[in-house]
Amino acid sequence: MKDKRVLYITQAAVIAALYAVLTIGQNALLPGTASAAVQFRVAEVLCVLAIYTPAAIPGLTIGCIIANISSVTAGLGFYDMIFGSLASLLAALAMYGLRNVRFKNIPFLALLMPAIFNGVIVGLEISIFFTDTGFSFVSFLITGGCVALGELVVLLVLGIPACLLLNKHGKKLGIVVE
Repeated sequence: MKDKRVLYITQAAVIAALYAVLTIGQNALLPGTASAAVQFRVAEVLCVLAIYTPAAIPGLTIGCIIANISSVTAGLGFYDMIFGSLASLLAALAMYGLRNVRFKNIPFLALLMPAIFNGVIVGLEISIFFTDTGFSFVSFLITGGCVALGELVVLLVLGIPACLLLNKHGKKLGIVVE
């Protein structure tokens, strides 16, 4: 029992650290690509880990909080730490819940969850807190759609190959927890 707890904490910590480092590093190398409305956070590929281990749920959430702390200086502020991290938490929970719903052994429905949760929650966040004209439904649809599109591209282009790799080698790598 103790070994499983240690594995869980270790996996969560590694996932959090990887997510934060990848996002902060991407923003440093390519400013705005991981923090703008249309973003392609490479670290989002780590979301697929929520399909394979429950440790990814706190790992992704904490990693997102740490990464979003760095976006405070980019003008996104406190709101992104709260709402962006909430979107990550809800997406990871949904992904874990849908982990066994597969088509040809690929969890397509689970891979859509980050796009849906981030599109809605971050789209609302941007539309409410970061527009000069105030909230409008059209603004929400546009910003939410842009956020969702960035998530979809990362999770379909990088996430599907990651899932195929984890399906084949996840147990050997100690990532797949049964």
